[in-house]
Amino acid sequence: MDDVNPPSAVLVLGIGNMLWADEGFGVRAVEALHQRFELPESVTVMDGGTQGLLLLDPVCSASHVVVFDAIDFGLEPGTLKVMRDREVPSFSDTTMSLHQASFMELLSLADLKGRFPERLTVVGVQPAILDDLGGSLSDIVAARLDEAVALGVAELRAWGLPVLERRAPPAEKLNAA
Repeated sequence: MDDVNPPSAVLVLGIGNMLWADEGFGVRAVEALHQRFELPESVTVMDGGTQGLLLLDPVCSASHVVVFDAIDFGLEPGTLKVMRDREVPSFSDTTMSLHQASFMELLSLADLKGRFPERLTVVGVQPAILDDLGGSLSDIVAARLDEAVALGVAELRAWGLPVLERRAPPAEKLNAA
């Protein structure tokens, strides 16, 4: 385990727009995690959608953050990539995703406030299709959802958090979808 004591404030965040094909990957990944796994009360699971800077308070309030997102790494479609801590850019002169500028600005602001998460993990997927309004995930990206969720669960467990498979679906939905 990376940490001796489990963190007391964890945020698991899905970012994206479900109306734009693979851009909805992060939201679908966090919903899948919520449906399949039971997490301690110290973990907030959030559909961040495209809220951008409105996510500053939740990110600054958490010591540990896991983010799921569709990111243009310039790799083969469907490729998963994990970035941790300061590997995650808080400034760039290029854009990796449709909402990245806002999330990068958010990380910069968190850093300026002295509230950059102690631990930050981004599980990103290389999208195949972004310009299909109303379309669902492409087959190649949808096929990576389970693996992405497993990577997020492994990270949470490495931080010392008990993550258990649900026996039944949760009573509450994460989002309206």
